[in-house]
Amino acid sequence: QVQVVESGGGLVQAGGSLRLSCAASGRMFSMGWYRQAAGKQRELVADISRGGNTKYADSVKGRFTISSDNSKNTVFLQMNSLKPEDTAVYYCKTVDAYARLYWGQGTQVTVSS
Repeated sequence: QVQVVESGGGLVQAGGSLRLSCAASGRMFSMGWYRQAAGKQRELVADISRGGNTKYADSVKGRFTISSDNSKNTVFLQMNSLKPEDTAVYYCKTVDAYARLYWGQGTQVTVSS
């Protein structure tokens, strides 16, 4: 059973920064971050393939940066210039070579105005 463990959420003022980390217990084809705000659907924030290809939601381009350490099956999300609308539970999603999806338990990010 693959385990996916996130860390790094918290409370920050608008304009501040946070860094999220996610470690998977197995070798992954791609890893990424989704978020779900209260009353809204879960949405893609950013993802990265094992080859380094990245994709970002338009709302976070220029502010968030996704990176990974393939040797440790770990993905990071550096979040700068945070806005109150970034407040959500952030989930790590991983996909293995057989296209099986695994989700972390989620970490709360709260941005105060």
